[in-house]
Amino acid sequence: MRKAIKIVHEGKYAAEIPVELIEDSGGWSPYLSSADASKLDAVRKALRAGDVATATKHGLVFELLPLSAQVSADRVAGDAAMPK
Repeated sequence: MRKAIKIVHEGKYAAEIPVELIEDSGGWSPYLSSADASKLDAVRKALRAGDVATATKHGLVFELLPLSAQVSADRVAGDAAMPK
């Protein structure tokens, strides 16, 4: 088994959930245990309901802040941060 972080994104929240990946010689490797799969489902359900407290029992939770899609060409090029 090896440790990994799975990202669960639901609405305005994202969570980093630690899981263990099971590796074997089969064709479906690596895969999650049923307990880890259930944990990811519980976090997704909690975030969907806005229940951040429950989701934080399983990992780090972040509130996402959308940025404007209307970005000027100067800002994209990085010129806006440089004094003229």
